Amino acid sequence: MELLKVKNLTKSFDNKLILEDINLSISSGKIIGLLGKNGAGKTTLIKLINDLLTPDTGEILINGNKIGVETKKVISYLPERTYLNKQMKVSEVINYFEDFYDNFDPGKAKRLLKDLDLNINQKLSKMSKGMQEKVQLVLVMSRNADLYILDEPLGGVDPATRDYILDTILSNFNENAGVIISTHLISDIERILDEVIFIDKGKIALQSDADKLRNKEKASIDEIFRRMFKC
Repeated sequence: MELLKVKNLTKSFDNKLILEDINLSISSGKIIGLLGKNGAGKTTLIKLINDLLTPDTGEILINGNKIGVETKKVISYLPERTYLNKQMKVSEVINYFEDFYDNFDPGKAKRLLKDLDLNINQKLSKMSKGMQEKVQLVLVMSRNADLYILDEPLGGVDPATRDYILDTILSNFNENAGVIISTHLISDIERILDEVIFIDKGKIALQSDADKLRNKEKASIDEIFRRMFKC
């Protein structure tokens, strides 16, 4: 069964078409790069999958189930902007996640925080933006989810930390799960991608196996993207 299936999905705001007749299918065990320029519709698509927006037409299925309460239980979502209460200590946020999500592993969260040299007793308000983003990513990857959706997970961190984060993503999901990463930092993430989806002006411009695409075009994913969209 497909992990994620999107059928004939359309979404508009104020009579402006943002997504038009989106169709795509994603299997378990894959890390997928959702790639496109600003305003292409990536975040809108992600919010629809997370049931934060309602489509005008079309359908989204997770493990064959329509989007709703049950699918939210199996999706672990990292939004582009932090949503955590900055007056809380990291330890308090861990306790909150443990109470809220049945599939949250506090032991894993504490190990990852230690690896990133983050103080579990520190308030989020006392942390830099990059440190807060690391905490949020740790929380997301410490859930035993079926689908991880990461919207710009590398934006506020240094290059060395990016490598650790990518390795964390690689090592913290199993073959029955999938990961969707939306990012502008294509060259940083392409080594871990199994598939890529290029989205342009609200439409799927390309969906391909990453290695096959590289071999066909004799170029990196980053180079192919720049070529297609003339960046």
